[in-house]
Amino acid sequence: MINFNGELVHEENIKLSIHNRGFKYGDGIFETIKIVNKKVVFWEDHYFRLMASMRMLRMKIPMEFTLEFLEQEILKTVAVQSEAASFRVRLNVYRKDGGLYTPKTNKIDYLIEVKENTYKTKEVYTVDVFKDFYNYSGLLSTIKTNNRMLNTLASIFAKENDLDNCVLINERKGVVEVANGNIFVLKGNIIKTPALTEGCIKGIARQKVIEIIAKNKEFTLEQTTISPFEIQKADEVFITNAIMGVQPITNYKKKKFTVDFSSKIAKSLKVLEVTSA
Repeated sequence: MINFNGELVHEENIKLSIHNRGFKYGDGIFETIKIVNKKVVFWEDHYFRLMASMRMLRMKIPMEFTLEFLEQEILKTVAVQSEAASFRVRLNVYRKDGGLYTPKTNKIDYLIEVKENTYKTKEVYTVDVFKDFYNYSGLLSTIKTNNRMLNTLASIFAKENDLDNCVLINERKGVVEVANGNIFVLKGNIIKTPALTEGCIKGIARQKVIEIIAKNKEFTLEQTTISPFEIQKADEVFITNAIMGVQPITNYKKKKFTVDFSSKIAKSLKVLEVTSA
């Protein structure tokens, strides 16, 4: 079942109008959230990112949209699903129907969709650079809007070329992220991840991994500009998102990477997931 503005509705009974702004203009944002043992993982981080994104997009935040209210709505929707240890939730917020580019109102509707989380870390994971279009740097690129055409095209390119994922680059040819997550590059004892000014999503798992690395005095973390060439010279490369956690990259062009450090980070992140939920 789907949660539409607080009402649980069978999926086949959801009717969105032809004036839906998320459909017509991509005028919406979303959070992808992990549920483990019926508890919301990193919920406060997701909530405050959602509130910041709504303010940035000039959406009117309803008075009832408290941390506790939205968590209860998510768990209410999870409770009517089939039994599973882990779920993935998509919480979509979009402006109400009406208007052309200029909306009739800044009030919002919301929709909560829940599916079983079946992701398993892959032992072999191959990526390459997607060069057809750029992920333009800028503040708007750091939030999860409904406009995911670049990610869709990169994912199609990956499928057509027997890849697991693609690295997205910006107009300066700098690494931004992958089609569905953030990216980290390890060389020696220096770990780099693209700065938010490069246009990458302000990922929840990204921030947690940054916090984990910051506590390890053996390594130095840099949020900076990364060239695709640096990936090829790296010792290890891994990607992160809220659902997969940490996925090591094993193959990039002709280069093969080790996964020792990535595996340790993955274990540390799983510990945080359990303690946060």
